[in-house]
Amino acid sequence: MSFAGDVKNELCRVPLSRKCCAQAEAYGALLYCNTFHAGQARIVTENGAFAQRLPVLFKKAFKLTFDRLPQGEGKQVFEITASEKLAALYHAFGGHPREVALHLNFAVVEENCCRSAFLRGAFLAGGSVTDPRKGYHLELATSHHSVSREVLALMRELDQEPKSAQRKGNAVIYFKQSDKIEDFLTCIGAPVASMEVMNAKLERDLRGKVNRRVNCDAANLDKAVEAAMSQVEAIRRLEKAGTLITLPDKLREVAALRLAHPEDTLAQLAQRCDPPITKSALNHRLRKLVELGKE
Repeated sequence: MSFAGDVKNELCRVPLSRKCCAQAEAYGALLYCNTFHAGQARIVTENGAFAQRLPVLFKKAFKLTFDRLPQGEGKQVFEITASEKLAALYHAFGGHPREVALHLNFAVVEENCCRSAFLRGAFLAGGSVTDPRKGYHLELATSHHSVSREVLALMRELDQEPKSAQRKGNAVIYFKQSDKIEDFLTCIGAPVASMEVMNAKLERDLRGKVNRRVNCDAANLDKAVEAAMSQVEAIRRLEKAGTLITLPDKLREVAALRLAHPEDTLAQLAQRCDPPITKSALNHRLRKLVELGKE
């Protein structure tokens, strides 16, 4: 089961307790379904939970049954073709079958609960969301461009700021930010899915921090190894030139320790001195040896 399928399954568990919310959800499904005009209402879905919810939803909202129910597996097709049923749907939403373009009747979604129900129906019929472990993208797509513009205005009234685009003749409203997707899923009744998006983001951020830390540690290790090699090389040159034995005892002690323990860090090497010294003091002596080696 895909993440989008899990989201729709969760949405279909939201109870149909109020008739106004049932009508709003059905309204969203009709405006974002496969076909809705004066001659036909056709909803196509591959989600089993939504297929089971649709007959109950339309019965609760309009006391209507579908003229065609799904047969077989695969895509589930629901149709209403009876003229009196279609007229009842248009009448419920304040429209008329002879209208050329569909519009969102804001009177149907005055209450916040009905707005959430409307967006839930729209997502169930025409929405999709990417698995948050792979990326962040949620969209609602409809062939009714005027509806999409009006739904965009509705969502902005709910303090949501989606973006819009045109794709293959459809009007698309979409989110690309994880926090916006979380808010939208919570709004339409999928808090569990919203938490999954949040957890995926936290996991992603943590993995990024770990990778950056590992890369940083690796870079620091490379620098330490390079510095140790240059120190050993400088000490070897001083030794070969016979200069090493003429140096002060402190420098000769550090040189001997570096040659004996080339893999040690500054902290480890500083503790080997007798008596132990600070990293700063050790670093100063090693730099002096490198300068002398270059000379």
